[in-house]
Amino acid sequence: MAIPSVLLNFMFPPPPSLFVTTMSVIGLTSLSNAGYMEIKGKHMQYSKFLNEGVVKKENDAKLSSRNGMLLSYTPAFLVGLASLVAFPDQDLRFMLLASALTVHFLKRALEVLFLHKYSGSMALESTIIITLSYTFSTATMIYAQYLSRDFPEPSLDLKYVGIGLFAVGIIGNFYHHYILANLRKDGEKEYKIPQGGLFDLVICPHYLFEILGYVGISCISQTLYAFAFTLGTIFYLTGRSYATRQWYLSKFGDKFPKDVKAFIPYVF
Repeated sequence: MAIPSVLLNFMFPPPPSLFVTTMSVIGLTSLSNAGYMEIKGKHMQYSKFLNEGVVKKENDAKLSSRNGMLLSYTPAFLVGLASLVAFPDQDLRFMLLASALTVHFLKRALEVLFLHKYSGSMALESTIIITLSYTFSTATMIYAQYLSRDFPEPSLDLKYVGIGLFAVGIIGNFYHHYILANLRKDGEKEYKIPQGGLFDLVICPHYLFEILGYVGISCISQTLYAFAFTLGTIFYLTGRSYATRQWYLSKFGDKFPKDVKAFIPYVF
């Protein structure tokens, strides 16, 4: 895949791999389409959007939300961990990327086990889609990094900027997950309007920080696949954030503050 020469200042040349090229296209287009579908009202079936935007079928297979989310994150965590064990002698950039991905999914799995409070179910179909997306994207990102080991470094080294962005993203994401987890007391199942942190400005600050974390991972990697997957993630979470704000408006009406945006303060 040929890319403009100016972009080679920021990233490695694409490796001569049909698999990585194909996964770059699939990742970007599928995530972008998923974001568009969220805006159109056809949602991934988990959290508050279970049975929203689809014809409800009583015999559809479901998992508890906790088990579904744990299944979604654990394989990707294991892929990251396995890469650290299997390739201990790679360069610093490879180790930083594999470590960031491992930490990201370990954090999410630990949050599922010890932080989040769940009261509903998750469609098995959505669980499988999310699990495959996280697992294959993690494996492909690490593989693309491995294939880039013999290429000259980009003239603009972004890996240390990436470490900082990743740290801010993962801390900010955890902080707002903590706020969400403490909205409801034990036994409560009703949704509430989040308050505190950036929730006073946007309804999905945890998505904003998740995107920041993935931008950090892309800067650590500086491969075309990492940037493509991150761009697709931005499109998907933009659509999901828009749908989430519309859901709160429909549920709480005038009680929902109209100046609270979707996930970019004062903008969107």
